[in-house]
Amino acid sequence: MGSEENGTEIQNPTHTQTQQHSNPTNVSSPENHANGYQHVTANNNDTEITSHHGGEHAQSDRQVTLVVHPHSLLPMPVPPQSFKVSHNDVVSLNDSNFSVGSFLLQRSSDLSAAIVKRVSSLRLSMEENNDNDIDGEENREVTEFNLSGVKVTVTPKPEEETSIKGRISFFSKSNCRDCTAVRRFFKEKGIKYVEINVDVFGERERELRERTGSGSVPQIFFNEKLIGGLVALNSLRNSGEFDRRVAEIVAGKVAGGDAPAPPVFGFDYVEEERADEMVGVARVLRLRLPIQDRLRRMKMVKNCFEGNELVEALLQHFHCSRNEAVDIGKQLSKKHFIHHVFGGNDFEEGNHLYRFLEHEPFIPRCFNFRGTTNDTEPKTADSICARLTKIMSAILESYASDDRQHVDYEAISRSEEFRRYVNLTQDLQRVNLLELSENEKLAFFLNLYNAMVIHAVISVGCQEGVIDRRSFLSDFQYLVGGHPYSLNLIKNGILRCNRRSPYSLVKPFSTRDKRLEVALIKLNPLLHFGLCNGTKSSPNVRFFTPHRVVDELRGAAREFFEKDGIEVDLEKRTVYLTRIFKWFSGDFGQEKEILLWIINYLDPNKAGLVTHLMGDSGPVHISYQNYDWSINS
Repeated sequence: MGSEENGTEIQNPTHTQTQQHSNPTNVSSPENHANGYQHVTANNNDTEITSHHGGEHAQSDRQVTLVVHPHSLLPMPVPPQSFKVSHNDVVSLNDSNFSVGSFLLQRSSDLSAAIVKRVSSLRLSMEENNDNDIDGEENREVTEFNLSGVKVTVTPKPEEETSIKGRISFFSKSNCRDCTAVRRFFKEKGIKYVEINVDVFGERERELRERTGSGSVPQIFFNEKLIGGLVALNSLRNSGEFDRRVAEIVAGKVAGGDAPAPPVFGFDYVEEERADEMVGVARVLRLRLPIQDRLRRMKMVKNCFEGNELVEALLQHFHCSRNEAVDIGKQLSKKHFIHHVFGGNDFEEGNHLYRFLEHEPFIPRCFNFRGTTNDTEPKTADSICARLTKIMSAILESYASDDRQHVDYEAISRSEEFRRYVNLTQDLQRVNLLELSENEKLAFFLNLYNAMVIHAVISVGCQEGVIDRRSFLSDFQYLVGGHPYSLNLIKNGILRCNRRSPYSLVKPFSTRDKRLEVALIKLNPLLHFGLCNGTKSSPNVRFFTPHRVVDELRGAAREFFEKDGIEVDLEKRTVYLTRIFKWFSGDFGQEKEILLWIINYLDPNKAGLVTHLMGDSGPVHISYQNYDWSINS
C-alpha cells in the first residue's frame, strides 16, 4: 500500500513518518475511527499532510496523503455501539462533490440503521430472557428504551386467540333459568358460542323441534352433534369429558353444513300477515280527497278535509248508500286511519274537519313511525306485549350485567335483537288498547316505558339532572293506538291514573283526550319500582308478564330496598329514603304511613330497625338521599 507525491515513494509508512518528517508540529488525531486508521495532520511552513479513508487523492502539491497504521502492540480501536462511522463520514469541506443535503441524508440513514440494529438486539435479548425465565414471570406489555436521545416505544403484537375450528351452539328462550346457567358457564370458561334465541329468531323454532324432537331449551350442540340440556352439560363437566370435547372442537374439523347455522342478521322473520280490510278504502281516499289547509276556529288547520268530502268520495267510487259511507267513515276512525282534528266525535257527516293519521302534527316526534302508516291488520295488544317482552329480555340477557344495574347501550344499538325490536314497534301504531284488562295494561305500559328508555338513550342520548331530562321524558314519543305517548304521559297519564307529575300544575290528559280511556283506574304505588329511567338511582331495568305483574312488582320493590333504597341510622333516629318518595308522596301517603308501607318489602334486618324506631314512641326523622342522574351504563 503506498502513494507517490513529488517524486517520493512511501514504502513503509511507519519508517517514513520518522524519516521524512523529523520536525512535525501540531499533530492531532480524531478520537474514534472505524477501521484503525489515524487521521494525521502535520502543519509547518512547507507541507500539509492529510490522510483520507479509502485512499482519497491529494488536493494540491502541498498536500500529501499518508496512511499510518497503529502500533502492532496497541489494541485496535473499536467504535461505540450506539453508532458506527462509515467510510464516507469524513468529508472535506473543500471537496467539490460535497453537499449539505447528502450529508444530512447520510446521517439520517446511519441513525435509522443504528436504531434498527439496537431494536433487533433488544428483541433478541428479551427473547433470551423469556427462554431463561424459570419463574414464569409475565412479560410486560410495553417496553421503553432510549436511543441517542430518541425515545422508542415498542408494543408487542398481541397473541391471537386460539380459533375454534368447530362450533358450539345452543338454542335458548328468553327468561329461561337453565339457558342463563348455560350462558354463564360458557362465559366463565371463556368459550365462544353461538346462541339461537327462538323468541327472537322465531324462524328457527321449527329447526329446534326437528333436531331435538321437542321445543324444550336449552339444547346444546358441538358441531352437528346434540349434547343435550343443562343436565347433560353438568354431567360432562363433572366427569371431565367437557374439556376433552372442547379440545376436539378446537383442533378438529371445521363445522360443516349439518351444524346449526348462526342466526342471519338483517332479515326479519315474516309472519303470515293480512292487509286490513279498510286499507283499500283508505288508499282510494288518500288519492281522491282534497287535503289542504283550512281556517277554522280562528286558527289554520293543516292537511285536513271535511266529513262531507269523505262521504261524497265514497259514494262516487264505491257506489254505496250514504249510510254505508258514514259507517265506513266510522270504521276508518275507529281503526285510526283518520282522526277528528279537534279530538271530537269519531266520524260524522258534515263540515267537521278530519285528517289522516300520517298528517298529524305529532308524527315527526314519533320514533316508531317511518314515513307511512302500518296498513296491515293490527295485531292484538297482548301478543305485541308478549313479543316485545321476549325481545327486550333477550337484549338484557346479552347486553346487561347479571344484576341488571349496568346496560351496554352501545352494544345494544348494534345488535340484531334491537333492530328487530325497532321494527316491532311499528305494530303499535294502530293497536287497540281498550281490549286490555287492568293487569294487562299495567304490564304493557311498564314494559313499553322501559323499552322506550333504552331506545331513547340510544337515539337521542340522556341528559343528567332533573331539569335537563324534561325534554328526554317529554319529546321522545311512540305512536301507540293512533295517539302519541311520551315517557311522561305513560308514567303520569296511564300508570298513575292521570295524576300531575312533580312540579306540574296540570294533569297529563284533558277531559276530552281520547287517551284518558286507556288510563288505569286504580293506582298501584309499586309501579315506581318497576320503571327504570336509565339512571343509576332508578330501579333496575326489567320486564313483566301480565298474569304475574303484581307479584313481580313486589319482587322489584324488595330488590330496590335491598340495594340502596333505604338506610336506617338508629343514633340519629333517621330513616334515609330515595327521593322517589318525596317526588310522589301523594302515591304513598303521609310519612308515617310510608314507613308502615315500606316494612312489607324490607329484609328482616332493616324491617326490625324501622319497627324498633317506630315502636318506642320517640320521634322518627325521614331524610331523602341524593339522586344520581348519571346514566346506568
